[in-house]
Amino acid sequence: MFNYIINLFFPKVCSGCRSVLMTNESVLCTICRHELPLTQYHLDSNNEAVKKFYGKIEIEHASALLYFNKKGIVQELIHNLKYKGHEEIGTVLGNWYAEDLKELKLKKPFDVVIPVPLHSKKLKERGYNQVTTFGTTLADALHLTFDASVLYRKRYSKTQSKKNLLGRSENIDSIFDVHFSEANHDKHFLIVDDVLTTGATLEACARALLKIPGAKISIVCMAMAH
Repeated sequence: MFNYIINLFFPKVCSGCRSVLMTNESVLCTICRHELPLTQYHLDSNNEAVKKFYGKIEIEHASALLYFNKKGIVQELIHNLKYKGHEEIGTVLGNWYAEDLKELKLKKPFDVVIPVPLHSKKLKERGYNQVTTFGTTLADALHLTFDASVLYRKRYSKTQSKKNLLGRSENIDSIFDVHFSEANHDKHFLIVDDVLTTGATLEACARALLKIPGAKISIVCMAMAH
């Protein structure tokens, strides 16, 4: 009865279009779910995400679940996840993409899921890392370890989306570093992030993780700028 009253005065709305959700809907309405622009990159070993890193850094796999278009449903989802505290969006997308990633044929399976880290100052400001629920959900569904302690951000930087291409790439290799022990040697690290744009941040994360002996790197994002 209490939940009924709460929903009556404060109805749950779709994170994509803000329409009121039906009883059997969660986070996204049925219409938005059907309209989400899926990349199907997991079916193509030479997809556009992989090409972002070609000739720059060696990776085993790269893909994204959705295409990110300005003023589209995906932008609304990422905005609500990143700035409005709707971490359940990461859970929904993580469960969705885990089913696709189970189809991958890799020479060496993933071992550890690593989120792109926020600086401690940014984490305190926001209160959470927007990719954590996506990463933990993937880890649970794929029976992997989730570890947010190996990769860390050494210095605070402005939001990447507010920088131009040159600004995003400038000195970015000096932002990340790793804490590791022998237990981390020879692991296949799956780096997770929200949106893949230039790839500079993810490349810097990968370079830091490659300091670990025998490390292999793969990258998965919720969305990719299109």
